[in-house]
Amino acid sequence: MPEDIYVEMRQSILEGLVDRAAALARQAISAGVAPLDAIHAGYVPGMHAVGEQFAQGKMFLPDMMASASAMRAAMGVLDPELKKLGTERPMAGVVVLGTVEGDIHEIGKLLVGTLLTAHGFRVHDLGVNVTGETFAARASELNANVVGASALLTTTMRRQKSVVEALDRAGLRPQIKVMVGGAPVNRRWAEEIGADGYAKDAMSAVALTRDLMAHKPLALGQA
Repeated sequence: MPEDIYVEMRQSILEGLVDRAAALARQAISAGVAPLDAIHAGYVPGMHAVGEQFAQGKMFLPDMMASASAMRAAMGVLDPELKKLGTERPMAGVVVLGTVEGDIHEIGKLLVGTLLTAHGFRVHDLGVNVTGETFAARASELNANVVGASALLTTTMRRQKSVVEALDRAGLRPQIKVMVGGAPVNRRWAEEIGADGYAKDAMSAVALTRDLMAHKPLALGQA
């Protein structure tokens, strides 16, 4: 049964079937499948496939948002079971995300947060219109490893530099890495403002975060 249900879990995420994803999680628990196994063998591969299809232009934003909702529904069932068992998912690192000051766009950031969570990162989403000082204060308070600053407007890109500067002033660099993203952002801009990397989409953000956690000075994405 496990292999069959893992395939169904993956498909529920790919198709963005919220109720189905949650039902499969409940079914797995009833059948004695370990919650961690369901997450890593069933749902995470589905989210990974979604990210790849989105990056290749085979899936569009509304579809990816539906998949993210399905993933959250499944985790809503499985996370309490993990706590009941006294186990926790292995944590890959702590990430603080936010959309910079003056900008209220957040769909891309939400997708990045969902994928990072699916891949074992503990994500703290600060929301939108976040100042550099707030990024720095929360990153310090949460012992973050990586800060992700999103900007969707050319007029707010410069606020990403403010985030880097605020972390510098707080003495949190270079131990806290900074990644940037958003429609008008590119690798050259990331280098110019002293960020540690640039990700062009949600899957690239996961790969970049892993590289930054390993202290690899890589900047993913195309200029």
